[in-house]
Amino acid sequence: MGKGKPFLEIFASALHEDYRFPILEIFAFLYTLGTFVFASFGAFIAPQTVSNESIAYTLTTSLLGLPLFIFIILIFKNVAYGLGSDLEKGIIQSYLSYPLKRWGILTAKLLSALGVALTLFLTIQITALYVLAPDVISPYLGTVLLTYAATLSPSLFIAGIMLLVTLVLRRGGLTIVIGIVLYFALNIISSVAMFVAFATNSPLPLQIMSVIAPNVVLSNYYSINLPFGNELWTPVFSEVLLFLGTSYVIVAFLFFLGYYYFIRRLGL
Repeated sequence: MGKGKPFLEIFASALHEDYRFPILEIFAFLYTLGTFVFASFGAFIAPQTVSNESIAYTLTTSLLGLPLFIFIILIFKNVAYGLGSDLEKGIIQSYLSYPLKRWGILTAKLLSALGVALTLFLTIQITALYVLAPDVISPYLGTVLLTYAATLSPSLFIAGIMLLVTLVLRRGGLTIVIGIVLYFALNIISSVAMFVAFATNSPLPLQIMSVIAPNVVLSNYYSINLPFGNELWTPVFSEVLLFLGTSYVIVAFLFFLGYYYFIRRLGL
C-alpha cells in the first residue's frame, strides 16, 4: 500500500464524519446568506478623502460578521467533536495500524477539520466581494487577503488551544464549551483593552491585544485614512506585518505543541 493511499483514506473518513449530509450544505448556505445580507447593510458611499485601500478594507470587514461566527462554530465542532469523538471511540487507535506516521494522521484530520472549512469560507467571501464590488476589490486583492489573515488569526489561535485540550482530555463536549468561552472572552478583553487605552491615553493595551488579535492593529492602520480616525495609535505598515507575523508564530507554536503531544505524549 502506497503512502498516499492511507492518508487519503483517513482524510476521506474525516470528511465523512465532519461534513456528513447535510452539514456542508447547511453551512455553505449560511455562509452565502450571511455574506450577502451583511454586504447589503455594509454598503456606503465613501468620501473622497478616504483611500481606496481603506474602502477595500471596510468592504471586506462589512462581510465578515455572521459568516465569521459560523466559520468559528464549524471549526470548533470539527476539532472538538471530530477529533474528540475519534479519541473517545478508539477510532484513532485503528488509524495507528495504517502504514502512516502519526503526524500524517493528525494532518489528515486537521485538513478536514480546518482546511475544508477555511477554503469554503474564503471562496464564498472573496467571490461575493468580486460580485458586489469588482472595481474596488480587484486592484486591492492584497488588502483583502491581509484583512482576512488578520481577522482569522484569533480564531485559529483558539482552535490551536482547543486541539491541545482535546488531545489532553480526549473528550469533545467540554472542549467546545472551553472554545466558546475563550471566543467570547477574547472579544470582551479586546473591548476592555480599547477602553483602557482611551482612558489612559496609551496605545499599550491595544498593542498587547494585537499580538493575538492583529485585526486590532489593522483597524487602527486603516482608520488613519478615515474621517475621525483613531489618533491614539497610528501604526505604520511594517508594524501591521510585525503583529500579524507574531500572531501566526503563536498559532503555529500552538499547533506544533498539538503535533508534539499527539506524536510523543498521547498514550495510544
